[in-house]
Amino acid sequence: MDITTLLPMLADGEFRSGQDLANALGVSRTAVWKQLNKLADLGLELEAVKGRGYRIPGGVDFLSEVDIRGGLTSDASALMNDLLLLNETDSTNAELMRKISVGAVSGLVCTAEQQTAGRGRLGRTWVSPFAGSVYLSLMWEFSQGAAALQGLSLGVGVAVVRALESLGVEGVKLKWPNDILYDGAKLGGVLLEMAGDAAGVCQVVVGVGINVSIPRSVAASIDQSWIDLGGICAGATPRRSTVVAALLNEILPMVAGFESEGFSPLHQAWTDLDAYADQPVVIHSGEKRQRGICRGVDGRGALQLETSTGIQPIFGGEISLRKDT
Repeated sequence: MDITTLLPMLADGEFRSGQDLANALGVSRTAVWKQLNKLADLGLELEAVKGRGYRIPGGVDFLSEVDIRGGLTSDASALMNDLLLLNETDSTNAELMRKISVGAVSGLVCTAEQQTAGRGRLGRTWVSPFAGSVYLSLMWEFSQGAAALQGLSLGVGVAVVRALESLGVEGVKLKWPNDILYDGAKLGGVLLEMAGDAAGVCQVVVGVGINVSIPRSVAASIDQSWIDLGGICAGATPRRSTVVAALLNEILPMVAGFESEGFSPLHQAWTDLDAYADQPVVIHSGEKRQRGICRGVDGRGALQLETSTGIQPIFGGEISLRKDT
């Protein structure tokens, strides 16, 4: 027996006695207790009350392949080639990058209960507690190389906001080039990785992370201002499978049409969602600092930074954008 065998019995958030758990699993109460002690390693809180037993407050929101597939539109369902639903992986992006090396085709989607080495931009760690957030990646093949993909990460951001709006989550904004914000705090992010020929046929993995219900036990390890859907939705937090389906409904069609349509059809939508529009900002690139006023993005997705010498386009890469205080 391991912890994944025990967790479904506590998923509803109700109390279960140690003896009931032991009887159901055909093991000793000592064996049950040893596994319960591992919950903290997953970032899950365990409550023990004498005479009542054990519970995980709030339960565990497991992903459901049936619910994900059932929540897809006909367009998204037709575009999704396959769905990998993993209990644990180092990173859903890394998982699909490995699949590319063995011949994965467009429309392969991967999501997981937990990432052990989740990644954000600039090599940052993406905190990925068990069943606490959405970790979602999809792979798509493009034929015209990297030049045809300018602005793709921004287009994904627009699709993410539209997906959240379809779930009743209003007020989400975008920060160039890949952050999903709510009231100035980070709700999620986008990470794109590419394999293949930068000038020809290439495969792009689109990764999206959305904070859904971050346990208090792991909150202290997040090194920036953050928020989750639980903090936004006031007791009506959408289930993670519902969020995954909503994201795929928006992202899959957008990615499928991007090579032919580009960023241009999404330009105004991104501009309307720009969290830093007309704000003084600082661009950090290594040891270099550049100040200016954020004037949105151009049709290629390049940030338009107004300085004393005029408007300068800033492209993505090893760059960080912050408000100038």
